[in-house]
Amino acid sequence: MTGPLPYRGRFAPSPTGPLHFGSLVAALGSYAEARARGGEWLVRMEDLDQPREVPGAAAGILRTLEAFGFAWDGGILYQSHRGAAYAAALAQLQASGLTFPCGCSRREIAVAASAVGPEGPIYPGTCRPPPAWDPPIDPPGASPMPDTWPVAALETVHPPSPQPSPARGEGARLPVRSGQAAIRLRVEIPPIAFHDRVQGLVSQDLVAEVGDFVLRRADGLFAYQLAVVVDDAFQGITDIVRGADLTRSTPRQMLLQRLLGLPTPTYAHLPLARDRWGRKLSKSDAAAPVNPRDPLPALLQAWAFLCQSALAERPDTPAAFWAQALTRWDLSRVPQCAQIPGADEVWRGKT
Repeated sequence: MTGPLPYRGRFAPSPTGPLHFGSLVAALGSYAEARARGGEWLVRMEDLDQPREVPGAAAGILRTLEAFGFAWDGGILYQSHRGAAYAAALAQLQASGLTFPCGCSRREIAVAASAVGPEGPIYPGTCRPPPAWDPPIDPPGASPMPDTWPVAALETVHPPSPQPSPARGEGARLPVRSGQAAIRLRVEIPPIAFHDRVQGLVSQDLVAEVGDFVLRRADGLFAYQLAVVVDDAFQGITDIVRGADLTRSTPRQMLLQRLLGLPTPTYAHLPLARDRWGRKLSKSDAAAPVNPRDPLPALLQAWAFLCQSALAERPDTPAAFWAQALTRWDLSRVPQCAQIPGADEVWRGKT
């Protein structure tokens, strides 16, 4: 009988700009948890959406991490180099009959949608064909349910019903224009629940709150949900510590892990740093990049933001900070909430 895999965590920034305080909080939490548990910490650059990438941002983020004393294991994995792996995963799902092409624009979805979820209009199934066969409970290559799922709370998962909803696939399909079709995953599963190490029990009804979601966009770019699942498995990630803005993405990723026969890591979602108006700090007008020439103030504020115990001595270098921090880190001290407003004032030392 084999024991648990050695801890391997990761930090996966998007190079859409310089590193801000909110991203520093996620980096600190994931790094401290990995090192405190004697594990590895990898860095992945999520540069999949290249139209949004800022030239030089990836290199700038890495320089900032180094200035703040982060030391990652191995090389940097760039999603922009991983297209063949994502295509292979998509082909596996297509071969199992779990996907369909969709020619709907965002405007068409918004007009046709009968419900709106946390992320916008729920895809109404316009292009979704009725199933020609009963979808298997465990498609080829998938691990048997519930063994893939990491928590007992998933007794809520039952064999999905093969019956489409009345609004789906009943003659309303749009013509799929050549080269302009997105690929969506059929979502036919009851609510998924999992235990988050910070947020507690999280449950989501993918059918009601998300619908059939995109795996490859109409412009040919692979979707984040597919890419992150493939890369976490490829890198052997066992534990994910990241921002709470991705909590609602986790059930989609767990579903894809099961369908592709991939392991499911454990998850811990840290509170988001918001400004006084409730905006994500990296998108706030008041936000500014952290200063790699003077890293200690932001490191100490990120430590305090996550409600960690005070350090015995005020450090004078990032190395001195980490020498104390890694012996005191305690994930259970992190607040069980999705966001903390006023972080722009906190990290600037105004409170």
